Amino acid sequence: MLDLKYIRQNSALVREGATKKHIACDIDRILELDAASREMGVEIDQLRQGQKQAGAKIAQASPEERAQLVADQQATKTELKAQEERQQQVTVELQELLLRVPMPPAEDVPDGKDDAQNAELRKWGKPRSFDFEARSHQDLGEMHGWIDVERGARLAGSRNYLLKGDIVLLESAVLRFALDQMVERGFTPVTVPTLVRTEAMRGTGYFPGGEDQAYRCDDRDDLWLVGTAEVPLTAMHAGEILDVADLPIKFVAQSSCYRREAGTYGKDTRGLYRVHQFQKVEQVIIDVADEQKSLEHHAAILNNAEALMQALDLPYRVVNVCGGDLGQGQVQKFDIETWMPSREGYGETHSASRFHDFQSRRLDLRYRGEDGKVAHCHTLNNTVAASTRMLIALLENHQNEDGSVNVPEPLRPYMGGRDLIGKAGS
Repeated sequence: MLDLKYIRQNSALVREGATKKHIACDIDRILELDAASREMGVEIDQLRQGQKQAGAKIAQASPEERAQLVADQQATKTELKAQEERQQQVTVELQELLLRVPMPPAEDVPDGKDDAQNAELRKWGKPRSFDFEARSHQDLGEMHGWIDVERGARLAGSRNYLLKGDIVLLESAVLRFALDQMVERGFTPVTVPTLVRTEAMRGTGYFPGGEDQAYRCDDRDDLWLVGTAEVPLTAMHAGEILDVADLPIKFVAQSSCYRREAGTYGKDTRGLYRVHQFQKVEQVIIDVADEQKSLEHHAAILNNAEALMQALDLPYRVVNVCGGDLGQGQVQKFDIETWMPSREGYGETHSASRFHDFQSRRLDLRYRGEDGKVAHCHTLNNTVAASTRMLIALLENHQNEDGSVNVPEPLRPYMGGRDLIGKAGS
């Protein structure tokens, strides 16, 4: 959420940012309601003051005067109540509109409507040239009995799956390697709930607007399954005032993630690329409201993910996400897209985002500086490893002609020292 004073003073910039993000919002109506609310506030203060003065006059008035003064006071009370109700209605509408105003993107965010217009920044590694007919991860999975989509769909519907045998160990290995790498880099590991209340989803910017992508429990509980540990990690300190001496806070969590993938019917239906449930290791940073520090943190969390990909020898590219592909709260986002032979191209595996105070204002997440003043924090997050897409990249890039798959050296300690899975006959 943007500060209303900021919108008031920078309305043109906010409009331009919404246009660049291709997000509709009514700035004119917000300014109209803001002006009306402030005007009502002045009138309400005057009416309250009048009530106090009337009370003093009644106490000193003669019996003849008192009846009229009491009647006048009652009329003022009625008018005050009506004005407070009108202001409350204006406030409710204003808050709903404010929740839909996007954070203006950084100046170097490229123009564009969708991910096809994201700007490539750099590449690492060279896509492998096979001297045999490479198999897709799905074909490899079926060949060894590692991936069972048919029974997964029978159990839970389309876009669900079962993992069995060595691929389960490989999934566990990459997630544990990612978690250990982040702990070594100073992040505190956290186990988080994957069911959260609506205010956590609203506070991190997923609602309103993203309800159709999330799974909700019934109305009795007001709980939603999260699509990323970003939600509970960022919302953990909602409503608190942190001590600046405790910042930055760096959290990492491994969790199950759930996404409805609404609107993607017929797209990426085969295999593990677009599924409803997966495992993810997520990194979150909460720090002071300093743009330069946020830029440094953004570079660092992106580097954390790149280091993982390089250690696993997976070719990738980094893209600067265009305005139309940014979320409502993101100031800027860099995606890592990893080479996936079956797609004959790069597929998104990581998203590194910075939000400035967009999430913290919604969450009322603040800190007290050394000068004693209270300000809203800056927040950032990035994927470290998302299990299904990492499995796609690992299986397809490290496969051999006989269908076996080489295990990258950093993962071998987590797999009992094995350097190969799927040997012929296994």
